[in-house]
Amino acid sequence: MSPETQTELQLEVERRRNFAIISHPDAGKTTLTEKLLLYGGAIHEAGAVKVRKSQRHATSDWMAMEQQRGISITSTVLQFEYSDYQINLLDTPGHQDFSEDTYRTLAAADNAVMLEDAAKGLEPQTRKLFEVCKMRSLPIFTFINKMDRPGRHPLELLDEIEQELGLKPYAVNWPIGMGDTFKGVFDRRTQQIYLFQRSHHGSREATETIISLGDPRIEDLLDQDLYYQLKEDLELLEEVGSDLDLEQVHQGKMTPVFFGSAMTNFGVKLFLEAFLEYGLKPGIHRSTQGEIPPEYPEFTGFVFKLQANMDPKHRDRVAFVRVCTGRFEKDMTVNHARTGKTVRLSRPQKLFAQDRESIADAYPGDVIGLNNPGVFAIGDTIYNGQKLEYEGIPCFSPELFAYLRNPNPSKFKQFRKGVSELREEGAIQIMYSVDDAKRDPILAAVGQLQFEVVQFRLQQEYGVETLLDVLPYSLARWVHGGWEALEKVGRLFNTVTVKDSWGRPVLLFKNEWNYQQVQGDHPELQLNSVAPVVSGQEPESI
Repeated sequence: MSPETQTELQLEVERRRNFAIISHPDAGKTTLTEKLLLYGGAIHEAGAVKVRKSQRHATSDWMAMEQQRGISITSTVLQFEYSDYQINLLDTPGHQDFSEDTYRTLAAADNAVMLEDAAKGLEPQTRKLFEVCKMRSLPIFTFINKMDRPGRHPLELLDEIEQELGLKPYAVNWPIGMGDTFKGVFDRRTQQIYLFQRSHHGSREATETIISLGDPRIEDLLDQDLYYQLKEDLELLEEVGSDLDLEQVHQGKMTPVFFGSAMTNFGVKLFLEAFLEYGLKPGIHRSTQGEIPPEYPEFTGFVFKLQANMDPKHRDRVAFVRVCTGRFEKDMTVNHARTGKTVRLSRPQKLFAQDRESIADAYPGDVIGLNNPGVFAIGDTIYNGQKLEYEGIPCFSPELFAYLRNPNPSKFKQFRKGVSELREEGAIQIMYSVDDAKRDPILAAVGQLQFEVVQFRLQQEYGVETLLDVLPYSLARWVHGGWEALEKVGRLFNTVTVKDSWGRPVLLFKNEWNYQQVQGDHPELQLNSVAPVVSGQEPESI
């Protein structure tokens, strides 16, 4: 790589920011996502996306079932530019039944935005996803939402973050009022007050008045009680609060906190601008060749998500690839680490929810969509230059199991194709009985809603109606050492053996007590709650 090309690569890495949003359902994640797009210029009115020359209603929730139910059940990628930064926003499912999809998406993120409801504070799903971020040492930015409604005191919310998550909070801005009296925020970065005027349903950017703390106009613009309360709060923050330490932020030990209202657009722009300043640029990734920096000259990346039928008219299959190093170029030929084959990447796409457009190149931190004719699996590494593989993305341990039956034999081909493609994209795990007479696949899910989504999508996208036969198990464990290790222990009681899509043995238990009993009887048997990462083999087909 020439010095000029290396310099260009470094500049492109510097201007990339990549983040995922995590939250409990109903905290306002989809609304915040849309408002960030509004301020980023990707949409010019909330609900309307610029698609070439036309406009049409769109949000990150594009799947038919999401639109019917008003929930996010699949992660999407939204790319846009703001203030000369290239931003990759990884929107994740809010529903807890889709934690696994969120987990995979976080593997592709450099930063996380933790969204809280001001009235509820930390909620169970937020805590669970925080643990995933903590495992990966992701920088976490906190946006406390719905300040235009009655809620808990801001100091109480900061204390909860510190006490329960062990994160030092630093308030980047501070709210002026709450609920009906929420007038704006004081930005500690600029030492200025931002007073907002409510726009029509928050569909356009909020109009703001910016004044300094000591400006005499403040008495005309702000209620005296609110002004005195603000001054008291700021004095208290200076006395008891921590100083901002970006090194601790980047290590995932301190969280910059922002207050606002995504619905009315209050504080969204300030958050976006501060995030771009404080957020971590694309960084190193661990691989079989050690830690690889983004400026490594050869192109490398990994598949973190697969999605079937994003375009129902064309029945397409798209692989989401996180670019880790080097420069991606259209039509380039790369090596596929798992299979050892070479693959030509001829139809790369920039992703914007369901909408896509062709791209010529991409850089570390970007997410690109690749046509996937059955070549890629989740966790696959593609690379040029020296062979390497990035750390794989393990599966969660499922808690619900059911045979999926196809009552219409004439639909067998569609049934098989649908199950195979939904398994590929990680919508659900598929297991099989070790009894060859039982050919029906076993759906293995983290949550009940995954079953419903699979059945809904099989009917909507493949024209296949299905039946579920629920199994009485709640725990799955992979056998370390495979079939050989299992044969050595002999017959096991209070468990059933199945095989996963890769043909590996999995033990299903009715409950934790049964699991502990088997472990006590066979201490030599090593069982794992996370599936081993697979390399160099193809999954079995139904």
